[in-house]
Amino acid sequence: MSRIALSDLNVAGFDDFVAVLENVVEYSPWIAQQAAARRPFAGINPLLDAIKAAIASAEPAEQLALIRAHPDLANKAQRAAGLTLDSSAEQNSAGLDRLSDAEYAAFERANKAYREKFGIPYIVCARRHTKDSILRDFDARLQNIAKTETRRALEEISRIAALRLDQLVVADDKLKVHGRLSTHVLDNYTGRPATGIPVELVELAALGESRVIARAVTNADGRTDQPLIGGRPLPIGRYELRFSVARYYAERNVQLPDPPFLDEIPLRFAISEAEGHYHVPLLVTPWSYSTYRGS
Repeated sequence: MSRIALSDLNVAGFDDFVAVLENVVEYSPWIAQQAAARRPFAGINPLLDAIKAAIASAEPAEQLALIRAHPDLANKAQRAAGLTLDSSAEQNSAGLDRLSDAEYAAFERANKAYREKFGIPYIVCARRHTKDSILRDFDARLQNIAKTETRRALEEISRIAALRLDQLVVADDKLKVHGRLSTHVLDNYTGRPATGIPVELVELAALGESRVIARAVTNADGRTDQPLIGGRPLPIGRYELRFSVARYYAERNVQLPDPPFLDEIPLRFAISEAEGHYHVPLLVTPWSYSTYRGS
């Protein structure tokens, strides 16, 4: 996706401005039209505020039409008919394009129950979630009243708009839409960072298959060269970090039993703050390990 400088947007013609931002909110170019009238913007945060203000100040009928312009999640018929490129990418980011039969059935039931109760599609910012956390969110929100769900839907639309805007517009200021997951390994046996340990990050699934979403090897500082997740929200959900440590100690001539007491170490944890920084280190010896949430 090509990006545009905010300074260029500020001086663009009205129609050009709207053409750039008309898909920031699904099938609702009137929001971009209202934002265009409030230029110039000192930063991307004021631009997002203008988009949120247009949504919040709309008449109830306009807000309802805005909500109904969004597709259901993991709906096979709607996917076959064609989602917008943004919606497709957002649903794919949560793994909704590769669900098991049991997961598709669970989403079908959830979508049906939600529409029957509220008369609108369930809307969530999929980039902030795993498929498991979306299903849990469905269950929680089905307990709400219609007024609450209308408000929640508009809040989620604003979150979706913020992430689309972040991908589209370059500005000196930044939107607070990204999280970061990092790790490091400290060899407590030698008191040094552990170099060359393979690390896998696995997204755990309740119904379908768990999947490896990142692989790395620790560097001379015992860290990975890049965050395991960075430059995007941390999808809310359950994870496992797997560290292969037996070979590391064998290569350093540490006497290990056969088979070694510790070979692959799994650390299970959960992410609940999509825009947070989670640092999940491993402190290890050939016979013990520990972890904590760092920063």
